[in-house]
Amino acid sequence: MKGTYYLGDQQFEIREIPNRELGPDEVLVKVAACGVCGTDVHIYHGSKGSAEVAPPVILGHEFSGIVEKIGSAVDKVAVGDHVAIDPNIYCGKCHFCGIGKKQMCANLIGIGVNRDGGFAEYCYVPESQCFKLDKNIPLAYGAMVEPLACCLHGIDRLNMRQGDTVCVIGGGAIGLMMVQLARLSGASVVVLSEPVQHRREIGLSLGADYVVDPINESLPQRLHELLGTEGADVIIECVGNLTATGQSFEAAKRGASILLFSVPKAGSVYPLSLEDVFQKELTILGSMINPDTHERAAQLINSGRIELKPLITHCYPIEQLEDAIMMQMSSESIKVIVGN
Repeated sequence: MKGTYYLGDQQFEIREIPNRELGPDEVLVKVAACGVCGTDVHIYHGSKGSAEVAPPVILGHEFSGIVEKIGSAVDKVAVGDHVAIDPNIYCGKCHFCGIGKKQMCANLIGIGVNRDGGFAEYCYVPESQCFKLDKNIPLAYGAMVEPLACCLHGIDRLNMRQGDTVCVIGGGAIGLMMVQLARLSGASVVVLSEPVQHRREIGLSLGADYVVDPINESLPQRLHELLGTEGADVIIECVGNLTATGQSFEAAKRGASILLFSVPKAGSVYPLSLEDVFQKELTILGSMINPDTHERAAQLINSGRIELKPLITHCYPIEQLEDAIMMQMSSESIKVIVGN
C-alpha cells in the first residue's frame, strides 16, 4: 500500500503505508478518487487546514473508494460497498460539540489534514465517517461529496427564501455547485460572476440565468440591469481573495445576506464600511466545513440532482500529486481529481 506523504516545505514522498490490524470500528478503503481542494493548496503553501498539519502526513480529504476490509464491530458498511468519506472527526466532548456547533470542535481531527488521508492507494477510516454511494455513481463523483456537503452547510446558514435573487461570485467547482444549490433552493434568478469564459459557459449550462464578466463589466451595473434592483438578495462568494470580497459587498442590495464561503489566505483583512452594514442592514456570514450535511450530499449525488461531470476537468495518478496541485491553481481547471 503506497501513499504520497506531505513532508512540509512543498515536499512530497511516496512511501509504503504501514500495514496494521483494523480496530473494531475501522474500515480499510481502497481509494478510487480524491479531489484536490483549496485547503490542500493552502497547506502546500504553508498555511493550516481545518486543523493543524503535522507532517509527515498523507493529505487529501475529498475522497471515495471501495470497502476492502471491515473491523469486527462494523455494521454500517460491508466489503465491496462504494463509500464517500467525511474527513471531519469531532471529539463530542468540548464546549462547541456540547452546544451543537461541532464544526468549531476544539479537538477536531481531519482525515487528510492531521491524519492520513486519500492521496494514497488505501486509507484507514472510522466506520462513522463512511457514507454509501450507489454503485452506478462514478466513484470520481464520490470525491465531490465532501465539498458538496460543505456547500450545503453554507446554504443552510443563509436561510434562503423561495424567490430570492442570488449572485454567485466565482465559477470554480464550489461556485458551480452553489449555482445548482441556489436553483434547488428556489432562487428566482441566479447570476454567476466569473472572469473565465469557459466557466461562465458551464455556469449557464448548470442553471445560471445570467453570467457576468467582472473584469470587463461592472457587476453592480449589470445586476441593476438584470434584476431591476441595486443588487441581489443573496451573495455567495466562492473565490477567496479581497477583490471578490469587495465585489460581494458591491453586489448586495439593502437587506441582503452575504456568505463569505471561500477559504481566504491566512492574515487577509478587508476594510469594511460599517456605515454600509448599518444602512443596508447587511447580514454577513461565514461557513466552516460540513457538520451533519455529508449524508444529504451523498443522497443528492445518488439522486442525480447535482450535475458533476462538467466540473471534473483533470485527473492525475498519485505519483503526480504536485502536478495536480499546480493544475488546481490554474484557471484552466475546475476540479482536479487524483485517482488510482
